[in-house]
Amino acid sequence: MNPIPERYARYYLEAAPSLSVLVFGNAVLSLVGLRFYVDRGLAEVSTFLWPLFADSPTATALATLSFATLLPNLGRGVERAPANLPLAYLHTVAFVWLVKYGLWTVLALNLGFSAYFPDPFGYFGVVLSHAGFVALAYLIPRYGTTTRGALATALVLSLLNDLVDYGFGLHPPLRYEPGLALPILTVALSVVAVGLAWAAFPTRGTRRHQNID
Repeated sequence: MNPIPERYARYYLEAAPSLSVLVFGNAVLSLVGLRFYVDRGLAEVSTFLWPLFADSPTATALATLSFATLLPNLGRGVERAPANLPLAYLHTVAFVWLVKYGLWTVLALNLGFSAYFPDPFGYFGVVLSHAGFVALAYLIPRYGTTTRGALATALVLSLLNDLVDYGFGLHPPLRYEPGLALPILTVALSVVAVGLAWAAFPTRGTRRHQNID
């Protein structure tokens, strides 16, 4: 199932102006998000762990790369988008990261509701912007494919991220202590996000573009 109607997906993915907004808009979001983490101790974290610490900027950076693979396809339909095994892995991981950290942010801010509400941007701005990650994610299956290996890899990487976040205290900065509920729900989100990817993506070897609604 894909909640993004095909006509809207084609509008954003096949036209140069709208696709440019997706590519460069996500790149800007990555830089803005990275700035947030710079102000909250990014320099104290090993460079190798930055993608696991700066979760939301990682998600939008992956989205940037995924959408950028469509640039050579401009002027043609999404069904003719480039397709190979490395791209299947990229698209799958990008989808999982967008869904997981879009939903995670909404969940985390509502678990610590009193620490954020009614701050206009600290609550409403962050929740709404990250909820939009999920809509971005569902554009990707309109041109991408997945494999069992890509799904398994996304799950392992996501669970590894959870281990780093809560086992080593590198979860995204919060205004409250996460306690036990948030780590448990985060692990559940890893599984849910991969399950949604499995349901949303066509698999390699099937027809590249099909109505999967």
